[in-house]
Amino acid sequence: MESYEPERLSPVQLAAMRRSLTGGRGALTRRSLLRASGMGALALGGIATLGACGIPPAGRAEGAAAADDHSEKEKEVTFSNWTEYMDVSDDEKTRPTLAAFTKRTGIRVKYTEDINDNVEFFGKIKPQLAAGQNTGRDLICVTDWLAARIIRLGWAQKLDPSNLPHAFANVSAQFRTPDWDPGRAYSYPWTGIPTVIAYNAKATGGRKVDSVTQLLDDPKLKGRVSFLSEMRDTIGMTLLDQGKDPGKFTDADFDGAIGRLQKAVDKKQIRRFTGNDYTADLSKGDIAACVGWAGDIIQLQADNPDIKFAIPAAGYITSSDNLLVPAQARHKTNAEKLIDYYYEPPVAAQLAAYINYVCPVDGVRDELAKIDESMASNTLILPDREMAAKSRSFRSLSTEEETAYEEKFAKLIGA
Repeated sequence: MESYEPERLSPVQLAAMRRSLTGGRGALTRRSLLRASGMGALALGGIATLGACGIPPAGRAEGAAAADDHSEKEKEVTFSNWTEYMDVSDDEKTRPTLAAFTKRTGIRVKYTEDINDNVEFFGKIKPQLAAGQNTGRDLICVTDWLAARIIRLGWAQKLDPSNLPHAFANVSAQFRTPDWDPGRAYSYPWTGIPTVIAYNAKATGGRKVDSVTQLLDDPKLKGRVSFLSEMRDTIGMTLLDQGKDPGKFTDADFDGAIGRLQKAVDKKQIRRFTGNDYTADLSKGDIAACVGWAGDIIQLQADNPDIKFAIPAAGYITSSDNLLVPAQARHKTNAEKLIDYYYEPPVAAQLAAYINYVCPVDGVRDELAKIDESMASNTLILPDREMAAKSRSFRSLSTEEETAYEEKFAKLIGA
């Protein structure tokens, strides 16, 4: 295991985490339509503790050394996931897809909803990973930036393709080659989280809003526009609108996006930068149009038919939550079998019908239509080919880049 020097989080990084956990992506609901359950907010004191003890910097990407695999003798797998991120029966006594997996394979799943936030969870498992010890978990689900960090540190086991035939064949093209894990050697996506443009058709007088340029320049929207307080989402969408690739941008490109947004702030086009609290203002019409998260929009549309969304011609940002097998996990093969199981279209459809996030599995549409035709036609759950082609990911950042970019972004939004 590679040694490392602890890296303290900068004040700028800590401030960005506070924004995320109290109102941003860290506070997003991870529940299906009309169900609300937050990801959980890490207490600010907890963030400070993590900053003091240090989150290690990125290391080499060779992966963890193969641990002794006890899968053959121990028919079990321990899976840590987010709250309300798994299907539940109507009587809430069983998890149907997990029960079916156990019935088919004989592998018992110890399923734990113990991930409330990426930073908090990483702080929980980091000491064991750093010491080369088993975390007690065979499978974890973390957001892309943390998945990237764990892989770079060599704390994830390389997956065996022979145990993942469905996953390898069925992972959607838009999720197949993230820059932090090309070809999905160490991870597979559990869900996608799109950032789109949302608008209240009543507030816009029936006009469609479908570009960042329109948000920033349309005089009829002046003072009734919001952007997100999450740097990757707001800057990523602005970069796309400027013809730049969020997966390959330079410092100059980033500064150009900041400048573009600053002009809109100065002329009071942008009302404010928000976490997911934009939803109430959008529903009331106080905000006419905004950059928002697809999961919020699905929930708002259930209660307000005036809420619409648009995918800009320039593209949109998608992040993802991802499955990893941690270093020293005892049941790697069993974990791989569980990953592969959720890439079988009938199983993936059952999961998608419950959680209502973007399904990363190809071939699900017909299966989902058997459950709910409206879900199968909802492109925020199953992006069509045109929408998927417009999906872009924000590239991985070095510690130095993240500090510098968050500092500039904080100045822009007045944080």
